[in-house]
Amino acid sequence: MLERNGYLVLTAATPVKALLTAKNYDGTIDLLLTDVIMPEMTGSELSKKLYTSRPELKTLFMSGYTADVIANNGVLDSGVNFIQKPFNVKSLSTAVHSILNSDKVE
Repeated sequence: MLERNGYLVLTAATPVKALLTAKNYDGTIDLLLTDVIMPEMTGSELSKKLYTSRPELKTLFMSGYTADVIANNGVLDSGVNFIQKPFNVKSLSTAVHSILNSDKVE
């Protein structure tokens, strides 16, 4: 979806592979799009680990659970960038565009 909208996308099947991909990538990474609940670590943990070496990184979390359920269970802080699955190309593109053009870093 993102590549069709002109974005360069780095993919990783697991959080550990995402950390390795980011470590080995010399370019700028503007946005992390990650699921909230994953094996190995949560999306929040992944975001925090990546942020230490890439403080400009913005994050968009996604989940099949609602933002309220996730925030109420302490898995994700309230007020973060979040998109609920399933989503379509337009809603993802709108969210990504909005986040990338915001001064807020999460």
